[in-house]
Amino acid sequence: MAISTVGFVDRIVLNVLAVPIQQEFGLSDTQVGLLTGLAFAVLNVGLGIFVARLAERKRRLSLIALGTLLWSIATALCGMVGNWVHLLFARIGVGVGEAVGLPATQSVVSDYFPPERRATAMSVLMLAAPVGALIGAAGGAWVGQTYGWRTAFYVAAAPGFILAILAYLLIAEPPRGRHDPGAGDDVPSMGAVLARIFRLRSARQLLAGSTLAAMVGFALNSFVALLLVRKFGFTLVQAGLVSGLLASFPSAISVLAGGRLADWLGRSRPAAYALVPGICLLVAAPLYIFAITRENIALLLPAITLAALFQYTYLGVTYGTFQNLFHPRMRATGGAVLGAIYGLIGQGLGPLALGMLSDGLMRAGGYDGGQALAVAMALSALLYLWAGAHYLLAARHLGADLATTRAAPLSA
Repeated sequence: MAISTVGFVDRIVLNVLAVPIQQEFGLSDTQVGLLTGLAFAVLNVGLGIFVARLAERKRRLSLIALGTLLWSIATALCGMVGNWVHLLFARIGVGVGEAVGLPATQSVVSDYFPPERRATAMSVLMLAAPVGALIGAAGGAWVGQTYGWRTAFYVAAAPGFILAILAYLLIAEPPRGRHDPGAGDDVPSMGAVLARIFRLRSARQLLAGSTLAAMVGFALNSFVALLLVRKFGFTLVQAGLVSGLLASFPSAISVLAGGRLADWLGRSRPAAYALVPGICLLVAAPLYIFAITRENIALLLPAITLAALFQYTYLGVTYGTFQNLFHPRMRATGGAVLGAIYGLIGQGLGPLALGMLSDGLMRAGGYDGGQALAVAMALSALLYLWAGAHYLLAARHLGADLATTRAAPLSA
């Protein structure tokens, strides 16, 4: 979880540092969206799947340690760039490092916990997102304003070097599939992994819903700090602290509560693993739209906090459910395929599309920079309704699909 947190810090710190970087390099919202999204995902997609295939056969902790080292080096290089193009390539390097280091983490955690506890375990692992958001936004903003945005990248990179060593030397490699009877040692083909994702009706719906939700979440979080500075006159430190708090404490509650509730209800009704996040996403959409369109900051902040309590319940539940649907020897690959889709569509296209929409609203006239960004964020949040619908459809088939994969873990 600490390694994943550092990875998320290195990924998200640019969101708040975008304010001084945009000013120094004269960037548009579209270029900011490209830096925070697609640049990270461009090589992450294919490389993550390739490394995951190695992780099905090799020591997973070695790959995790190597990837942590690589993305930490790339994050430090972000502080040395001389222009926007250099920064673009450095961000691609961060994505490459995470492609090496992160696909195996879910596989390792799944081998430490039995199926009925995996949603909760994955929710703890997914705390990396809210904790990393707080550290990256609040800490990055303070260091960036006090010592400069380049120094903020150096500070963000430092913990990864230590954690890479600790992961390699101290974390035990758990036996694969020890909680999954009949798992065996045969490694399923790539085709079998893709078939598991796209042939199971529940898996298809979970993938569609979680991809849409990830796209909205990455897009919204990429521009919160910029909105606070642009529309409400916050300083960089104020915007970083507030955006970090918004993305951390309510999100952490949402992630943990979602996993615990799904595991509790799922004992008697497996459909709960899709119903819980689906209903929460349907509630989150109108709450967020109401919040982000407020002109009064005293109303906007608590309303966004309330929305965040529902926005992120899908994270741990979805990853835990997919791990239960996967054969133990396809979990690293399956996690990488999901990560590739979330990275390319979610983080890659989400912020870019929102930035382009904001620029388009400003060019069309009638909106200043702050208003255009707020409207673009509200329109993006509508996609939570679409995502929630996919989860409700998944609930119709999830119980039968889980039973089938447990009875025949390799052939289902």
